[in-house]
Amino acid sequence: MDLGLRDRVYIVTGATRGLGNAAARELVADGAKVVVTGRDEQRVADAAAGLGPNAFGVAVDNADPEAAERLIAAAREAFGRFDGILVSVGGPPPGFVADNSDEQWQTAFESVFLGAVRLARAAAAELEGGGVIGFVLSGSVHEPIPGLTISNGLRPGLAGFAKSLADELGPRGIRVVGLLPSRIDTDRVRELDGLSADPEATRAANESRIPLRRYGSPEEFGRVAAFLLSPGASYLTGIMLPVDGGMRHGF
Repeated sequence: MDLGLRDRVYIVTGATRGLGNAAARELVADGAKVVVTGRDEQRVADAAAGLGPNAFGVAVDNADPEAAERLIAAAREAFGRFDGILVSVGGPPPGFVADNSDEQWQTAFESVFLGAVRLARAAAAELEGGGVIGFVLSGSVHEPIPGLTISNGLRPGLAGFAKSLADELGPRGIRVVGLLPSRIDTDRVRELDGLSADPEATRAANESRIPLRRYGSPEEFGRVAAFLLSPGASYLTGIMLPVDGGMRHGF
C-alpha cells in the first residue's frame, strides 16, 4: 500500500531511541524525509546517520522555547518543505504521589506538556492543508498506570489539548492525531519493569493482561505512526489511537 509519504518532510522529536526512533525509521522506509531530534548531540548524530541521507539531526530539548522555530527552519533548509511533526518525548520519572518532587513535576511539565504545546502551536502556524501534527502519549490518557503519577497527570491534559487543536485546525485541512502506546518493548518499558523485585514475573503478569499476550514491538508502533502521519489517513483527525495489544477495553 502506497501511503503517499514519498518526499514528504516530517519532524520527529525524541527520535534517538524508542518509539520516536521507530516512527522515524518507518517514515524513511516509506520514502519520507525526517528531521530527528534529541537532547544528546552524539546520539542525534548517530540516529540520523543510521537512518541514511533522508534524515537530518538537530540536538534540541523540547523544553527549549526556541526549539520549534529551529526545527521547522531545519526542515525547510535541509529538505525544502515541512509537512508535519510527531511530538515524542521520554517519559517523566516514575513514582507514586509522595515520591515526586515539585522540581520533577516542573521539569516534566516544561518538557512533556508545555514543550509539546509550543511545538504544535508553531507547526500549526507553518503548515498548509494536508499537514499533520501527531503526539505520542500513553495508555494513561484513559487509565492511570500505577507508579507513573507524573505521566498520569500530564498525558491526559495533552490529549485534551490535541483534541481542541484538531477542532480548530480541521477547517484548514490540518489533522491532529495521538497515539496511546502501552506495553511496547522499548528501553523505557524494560527499565520500568526492572524497578520491580522480580522483573521477569512482572513482565509475565503484564503480558497476561494483554489480550494478544505479548508486548508490542517498536516496529509495530512505528508502522502505525507512519500511517497516521501519512496522506493515507487523510480523514482521520482528533483521534487518540491505542497501540496496546487490546489492553483498553472501552470503545
